Amino acid sequence: MFFLQPPQVRELELFSRMPDVFRRPERSAWSDANRGGQLTDSFLEGPVFDGLGNLYVTDIPFGRIFRIDADGGWTLVTEYGGEPNGMKFLDEHTLLVTDYKNGLMCVDIRTGDVTPHLQRRNSESFKGLNDLVLDAAGNIYFTDQGQSGLHDPTGRLFRLRPNGQLDLLLSNVPSPNGVALSPDGKVLYLAATRGNCVWRVPLLDDGSVAKVGQFFTSYGPSGPDGLAVDVQGRLLVANPGLGYVWVLNPRGEPAMVLRAPAGHSTTNLAFGGEKRSTVYVTDSTSGSVLKSQLDVQGVELHRRSPSTAAASSAMRPVG
Repeated sequence: MFFLQPPQVRELELFSRMPDVFRRPERSAWSDANRGGQLTDSFLEGPVFDGLGNLYVTDIPFGRIFRIDADGGWTLVTEYGGEPNGMKFLDEHTLLVTDYKNGLMCVDIRTGDVTPHLQRRNSESFKGLNDLVLDAAGNIYFTDQGQSGLHDPTGRLFRLRPNGQLDLLLSNVPSPNGVALSPDGKVLYLAATRGNCVWRVPLLDDGSVAKVGQFFTSYGPSGPDGLAVDVQGRLLVANPGLGYVWVLNPRGEPAMVLRAPAGHSTTNLAFGGEKRSTVYVTDSTSGSVLKSQLDVQGVELHRRSPSTAAASSAMRPVG
């Protein structure tokens, strides 16, 4: 890859490591399918902050969600029969989770109770959900990745409206993964992991999409995963195969590279800390969270207003 100006390189530093008491070095159905059967004691994903500064992460193979406080202390929020991946807050106490096995699930962070939000589309199960983002109107955009890739480019991007209407926006993506919105909400960025690239998806006023294009091309054994956006419109891309976080300017040019230690796998990221200007990155191979201080704030994530959430709950499709 050729750059007109070499990007600045920064090293990611350790924020917190999963305590040994929570690690499970054992075989799982998830590791058989996704890690070649190797023992995987955890696989962290889905970082998101609550209003009090606590970081929440998922552990996919063991169906767990953890809370990490500002000092790096870990607490198990819930454990259930699922494979949770991406998370965003619906409201102050409710996490909405893209679960590979179960669809969209809600988690009450006070009790750990897990309930379905949307498990099927027209009685058909999803391929395997991956990640999500909410917009200012309360729409939920989420990816249905399954085992799609260049051999089977049938991964999907959905939008779930507050009234319960489900729209299929794209059905031809080679492994749709992370999603993020531009600061003005008019463009959705979509990581296509097996295509080793990020798509740019314009969102039109009538609810459709058009002129979808390839915004950024990476390289290596595993392509873009989780995404985030800062207030300057820069797109941050977790790239697990390289152990990088790309920081791309609005033209898709790498302005900075946040680099993990050799052999580490950067799967997803979230802005947090003071002024939301610190990037926290899940490192799946070491079961830890890395961080880097930036000079720009992350875009504040949307949540549903109480009235919108109530309407959505009343019309919630669950099967």
